[in-house]
Amino acid sequence: MENTSGVGVLDKVTSILGTLEAGPTTLAGLVAATGLARPTAHRLAVALEQHRLVARDLQGRFALGPRLTELSAAVGEDRLLSAAGPVLAHLRDLTGESAQLYRRQGEVRICVAAAERLSGLRDTVPVGIALPMKVGSAAQILLAWEEPERLHRGLQGARFTATALSGVRRRGWAQSIGEREAGVASVSAPVRGPAGRVVAAVSVSGPIERLTRHPGARLSQAVVEAAGRLGEALRQP
Repeated sequence: MENTSGVGVLDKVTSILGTLEAGPTTLAGLVAATGLARPTAHRLAVALEQHRLVARDLQGRFALGPRLTELSAAVGEDRLLSAAGPVLAHLRDLTGESAQLYRRQGEVRICVAAAERLSGLRDTVPVGIALPMKVGSAAQILLAWEEPERLHRGLQGARFTATALSGVRRRGWAQSIGEREAGVASVSAPVRGPAGRVVAAVSVSGPIERLTRHPGARLSQAVVEAAGRLGEALRQP
């Protein structure tokens, strides 16, 4: 542990959380990354799990827990969520389709904000719902710029391929047709934080009969611009 505060247990907890920031890992992975003794790493990780700062994924690995998202949202009213309301509403009005903002949390993505189409047939995604990282254009965005090991792991069982994600990185946006739900299409773009890291995905979604089987051709520019505005909000001093 390079950075120490002089408070041993706090430094150990911080090293565990810092390791999990790169993605879920096993107890052995925690021990290797932190240098902690196995019993210590296990005791602290389980204690953090009790406080929801750490969770377990479907494979039983340790991952960052939901409490961190809740704390992040409470800090300064969370700049991203504060900016999301008007940006998503504008995107909805511009495209005529429902707009959403997703963040990744372990092996799922959470809808953290939404602006629903006001009338007619729509794709309703409730705020707070957890959706899989294996389907949908937002999942493609949240996975496409991950480190190789995590990207490879995320592709296992996914409805999209490594080649498709290569195209996403090249274009700067993703589309899906019937991946998450039959009859629904979507287009998504990445929101980048101050360091350039992808921290969220902006999406528009609606019935294929309106969006067509090539929704990106019509909607990608508006979605990319909306994602850019949210990124600018995160970079403001």
